[in-house]
Amino acid sequence: MSQTAWSAGGMICTAQPLASAAGLSVLQSGGNAVDATIAAALVLNVTMPMMCGLGGDVFAIIHEAKSGRTYGINASGAAPYAATLEYYRSLGYEQMPPDGMLSVAVPGGVRAYFDIVERFGTRSLGELAQAAIRYAEQGFVLTPKLVRHFIVAETKLRQYPTSARVYLPEGRAPRAGEILRQPDLARSFRQVVAEGPDALYSGSLGERVLAYANAHGGIWRGDEWRAQATDIYEPPLGVTYRDRYEVFQTAPPSQGLIVLEELNLVEGFELGRHTAGGAGTGAGDDGESGPGPEASAETVHILVEAKKLAFADRNRYAGDPRQVDWPLATLLGKEFAARRRGAIDPARAAGLVSGAELGGDTTSHVCVDAQGNYVSFIHSLSNAFGCCEIAGDTGILLNNRAGRGFALEAGHPNCIAPGKKTMHTLNTYLIKRDGRPYCVGNTPGGDGQPQWNLQVITNLLDLGMSVGEAAAAPRWQGTPGTDPAGLARPVELVVESRMGPAVRARLAEMGHAVRVVGPWAGGGDAQLIRVRDGGILEGASDPRGEGVAIGI
Repeated sequence: MSQTAWSAGGMICTAQPLASAAGLSVLQSGGNAVDATIAAALVLNVTMPMMCGLGGDVFAIIHEAKSGRTYGINASGAAPYAATLEYYRSLGYEQMPPDGMLSVAVPGGVRAYFDIVERFGTRSLGELAQAAIRYAEQGFVLTPKLVRHFIVAETKLRQYPTSARVYLPEGRAPRAGEILRQPDLARSFRQVVAEGPDALYSGSLGERVLAYANAHGGIWRGDEWRAQATDIYEPPLGVTYRDRYEVFQTAPPSQGLIVLEELNLVEGFELGRHTAGGAGTGAGDDGESGPGPEASAETVHILVEAKKLAFADRNRYAGDPRQVDWPLATLLGKEFAARRRGAIDPARAAGLVSGAELGGDTTSHVCVDAQGNYVSFIHSLSNAFGCCEIAGDTGILLNNRAGRGFALEAGHPNCIAPGKKTMHTLNTYLIKRDGRPYCVGNTPGGDGQPQWNLQVITNLLDLGMSVGEAAAAPRWQGTPGTDPAGLARPVELVVESRMGPAVRARLAEMGHAVRVVGPWAGGGDAQLIRVRDGGILEGASDPRGEGVAIGI
């Protein structure tokens, strides 16, 4: 089963034990959920450098106890002001480059860390960064799961000397039990803490980053970085679900709208568990198999078909709302969902679907404190190791969000343009029940996020699972997604082998192209906290990762 925790005080769930410990320490010393979240995030910059960092983005939802108000945080960055479709085409690109300095967007995370703490926290960023700086300077022990990321990326990292020097220090991928030290990153952390966010966006640290980037294929002017701002807004994007619940998501350019449209669509169907003969399988004591709750084939089918429609609508219409006019309110309307729902055949899978006619990698965590502050937080470099290139001797690995997200197709709402933000896979959610915060959750995983978040939410709200069961239940993912490079992939339903054979067989009968992967290989690393009667917190960290849910 998933690693679970119970608490009458605060709780934090992250994807990595050292980050959970840092957050717990802040909670124990009187910091609030925001302080703990940022402390954990900064440690993750160091201990999961392939997933997040000073060169990445941030999205979050924060419920503030003292005001009773709920806010969304969007901190993604723009493309270079010199980035045009014509420029990339002149270099021979038919699709955006997936790595290197032409794949980078302005990183929004550093400014967001400061803005979030100043607005909602009680500690200084300098205090919250101490654990991260210590792990960067002194190093930390690599685990088998972390090492796999270095092994997979070794060939790419070897292409970039600045990255190979840090991540392949012995001329090879590191091994489990070895210590990874990042002294250059520690120095950059110290400079950011001392000088504030402008160190990166307009100061000497940023100048070093941009000088390296432009010497290695980048096209930055510098004013794109100086213009970076964190968008703090209220309320977050939201829909009601089955009358009793409000589900909030991060607004565009986040594609959290996909989860909300999916929920609007499935709301018109009755969802249930698979119980016939106990054929469904979950996690047993050995962590590999054993009876446990799972969705019925009919429920999985409805969720998959809703996913297809919501992804198609996102692909057809969504773009940077500052530059593209598109019908967000319509896509999230109940009337639209009622009409769109007619495209779902309850007995038969659709193939590749089109958007409606109208008139990877990341890490995430959640935290709740005893005062009633709730935080759902996600940050990323986009692909694992981002653009794969550390900016010189700064220790800062830059994202590849532009390369991952933009299309090179004239007229497409997500076509690259100067200063434009790409539609963003990062999304995170908060659920209220009867008007009060009930649950915060999220998962990394690119286009898997809106699918796995949908599954966890319906596991909780419709199928009556505990948070541990909801995180551990057999998982599925449908392709294609929203990544421009993957839109030509065949329609396929990837399911974990723990999904009951009767469920898998029934899905195949309904027309799904089912492909079975390992028992825990379905993807994602869900983190989840919900509040039970009496204010008791119940948290879970996904067994597919190595995270920890821990309370005080």
